[in-house]
Amino acid sequence: MDAIPTRYEAEDLLYQSGQDNPGGWYDHSQYVALGAEIIASHHPQLDSNVAYILGLLHDIGRRTGQSNMRHTIDGYRYLEPLGYSDSARICLTHSFPIKNVHAHAGVWDCPPEDVAFVAGFLADTEYNDYDRLIQLCDALALPTGFCLIEKRLVDISLRHGVNEYTIPRWQATFDLQQYFEQIIGGSIYELLPGIVENTFSTPMSSDLHTLSTGPVTQNGQADLALPSFFEAASPA
Repeated sequence: MDAIPTRYEAEDLLYQSGQDNPGGWYDHSQYVALGAEIIASHHPQLDSNVAYILGLLHDIGRRTGQSNMRHTIDGYRYLEPLGYSDSARICLTHSFPIKNVHAHAGVWDCPPEDVAFVAGFLADTEYNDYDRLIQLCDALALPTGFCLIEKRLVDISLRHGVNEYTIPRWQATFDLQQYFEQIIGGSIYELLPGIVENTFSTPMSSDLHTLSTGPVTQNGQADLALPSFFEAASPA
């Protein structure tokens, strides 16, 4: 994974995009990045910094305003010309644990030729563990923090509805959980801070602005004492 921005560049891209279109997607993206970094630090073949950067920009297509599935191709078309083809790829793959452009939660709010482009891209792409990791972490992160996968899946279904692909998509997500837990040798939930508090909607001991998005500690947990990039990236 060479065609990605630096950590600082990715944080700046997200910050500026969040200014263009504020919303829950911005905080969600930071949690996806943090979750990807933490889990990748326990994976023998993944770079946790790369995972963080890919997670941070997976929803960058939402920078243009309110959109549904169009955000996937908008993100791709934003990052690809910048030379960040690996990050652009994640914009397309993160929504499709099942390689089918109809197996998603949402509607295609873009021309048919765009949908055809995504379908062709998915068909020609062999998923790697970065694709799979961001798909998993997308299902672990609400704008308010980490949660059980079940809560996130229900949240998505309540907002976007269900269809004949809902159960297969859910199963594919749980398969991703099992896949990574076999690799890391334990539960992903043991690694992510705030799971219990956020899943059951009790006040969290630390909010996003006190959660570290910097390097994880030796035990793979985030250092809750460090400030997030949000403060560092904000204008003085």
